[in-house]
Amino acid sequence: MKIADKHRAARQHILEAARPLIGLRGFSAVGLAQILDVAGIPKGSFYHYFESKEAFGEALLQSYIDDYLIKMDDIIRNDDESAIERITRYFTFWRDTHIDGQIGNKCLIVKLAAEVSDLSEPMRAILNVGTRAVIDRLSALIARGQAEGSIRSKQPAQMLAASLYQLWLGSTLLAKITRNSPPFDHAWMTSRQLLDI
Repeated sequence: MKIADKHRAARQHILEAARPLIGLRGFSAVGLAQILDVAGIPKGSFYHYFESKEAFGEALLQSYIDDYLIKMDDIIRNDDESAIERITRYFTFWRDTHIDGQIGNKCLIVKLAAEVSDLSEPMRAILNVGTRAVIDRLSALIARGQAEGSIRSKQPAQMLAASLYQLWLGSTLLAKITRNSPPFDHAWMTSRQLLDI
């Protein structure tokens, strides 16, 4: 393996190992020593892989969003199903991800958005692009559902997609506060009303 490949692999290993820790404690509360410890990387070598903690945060968020969009595409890609069946499967995945008790599955967008958007403009920009990509995928699916008739709402697809995404983000925060799943049940009922299904 080439040196550049080893460096890339070690860098990716740090990101993957640190993701559950950041998902649990947040970005600011986790120090460099904790990141290296959980990754099993020698102390003092952080700057060999990342220019700064902010650069690490940028890479962490970009890696998370890239993985999330691949997973989302896998969930919603099935031309044999109606658009509403695919939307239902996506929001079921969303709900299950946040109530299964597996910390490593928690959404870093929900966990870090309020914290890092005020701390780091590059990290905020990555979150902004990532959330727009999710909304754009939902919008395309809604437009398809409107065309095929599985979604009866006449509202613009982009507006519906943004409203649904905001609804589910808020529900995820409420579920964190209540440590219970009813916010997701309410979100799904409201989603059905917005989509007119």
